[in-house]
Amino acid sequence: MTRQELIDNIRRKGSFLCVGLDPDIKKIPQHLLREENPLLAFCKAIVDATAPYCVAYKPNLAFFESMGVEGWVAFDETVKYIRERYPDQFIIADAKRGDIGNTSALYARTFFETTDVDAVTVAPYMGEDSVKPFLGYDGKWVILLALTSNKGSADFQLTRDENGNRLFENVIKTSQQWAGSDEMMYVVGATQGKMFEDIRAVAPENFLLVPGVGAQGGSLEEVAKYGMTKDVGLLVNSSRGIIYASTGEDFAAAAAAAAADLASQMKSLLI
Repeated sequence: MTRQELIDNIRRKGSFLCVGLDPDIKKIPQHLLREENPLLAFCKAIVDATAPYCVAYKPNLAFFESMGVEGWVAFDETVKYIRERYPDQFIIADAKRGDIGNTSALYARTFFETTDVDAVTVAPYMGEDSVKPFLGYDGKWVILLALTSNKGSADFQLTRDENGNRLFENVIKTSQQWAGSDEMMYVVGATQGKMFEDIRAVAPENFLLVPGVGAQGGSLEEVAKYGMTKDVGLLVNSSRGIIYASTGEDFAAAAAAAAADLASQMKSLLI
């Protein structure tokens, strides 16, 4: 999906919601355990319920990989299901890959050739040669980890160099030499609040994937206030707050209601 197609979808739907698909076999409704592939059944139901309210899905590979081959089948079939039923959705493989060049090239092949996702999250710690193999695929995106909201993020991301620049700022500045805003996004945690101003100072045009709204306590209003651009420039993700809004047989309806509520808030914040 191109940048303009993504922007058009956001404007058409009045939403910049990304629904995180984190299917935990220990949390999904018990009645789904009778299904041949419970994770796949769960994801299909969530997608059907929330598709009218979001513009993107973010399957988190850890939840699928934890189930071995069955999990990989569920991931692959979920991606195919979204592609067939809801082709306007932007699909992000939240895999956080990043390794030496030849290994990264194979990871890139996995997600951009073997499966049909639009983007993959990539860890930048190993530098340019670990990221570049993911670039250059037509209509595909790298979403680089920049400023996360986990407790340990300050251990490295906020450390300063001799010029006073923080590591996350150097990551963004350096990576912008590798790709433009038409194929590079950045992960920025919703709990960073006013720090979005600092992000926009070094990445004024790039889309930001923003996890942490909802269960993790991030403020949608702050994210929009400090992070939104004329092209919106945001994909705000909610996972647990939507997909586990209920663990009963009404889980899909509850997910739809939670997604609709968040999308309604987003519509009111759009520039």
